[in-house]
Amino acid sequence: MRGSVAVALLIGVLLGCGAAEPETPSERRQAPNFILTTLRGETLSLGQLRGKPVVIDFWATWCAPCVHQIPILNDFQLDHGEDVPVLGISLDQDAEVIRAFLEEHPIRYRVLQAKMALPRSYGAIGFPTLYVLDGEGGIVFEHAGIVDREELDRAVAEAQGS
Repeated sequence: MRGSVAVALLIGVLLGCGAAEPETPSERRQAPNFILTTLRGETLSLGQLRGKPVVIDFWATWCAPCVHQIPILNDFQLDHGEDVPVLGISLDQDAEVIRAFLEEHPIRYRVLQAKMALPRSYGAIGFPTLYVLDGEGGIVFEHAGIVDREELDRAVAEAQGS
């Protein structure tokens, strides 16, 4: 009896995990706005980037998968430049720790620092968690774990097509 209940629950979960209908831009959940400071002391708000897709990566220096994802995001930023800004939002609370990390792991996109409340407001529960936003700030794509370049390119193409 227990086995058949478990199988029924598993089937229900699997059926519930199918692909959802694509959202129209007006139905997308809006990304929470923020105003953060870069490690260079510049202030940046998400609102400043309206009109173009944005990639947001919540990460930390102590997170091995986050470190693995850096080259993927570096290559993406190199290919897209400011047409599709990438924001690496570190959750490390000590800016000096981040600066030391960057000496060993060069990052070619903007690195900002935030408290845990920001990724929580997005719904992130682990790291890295990456979001792709359309030009209106709607969340087009959300991915926990290491994203591959093909997934990222598809998500940005969708954001650009909005």
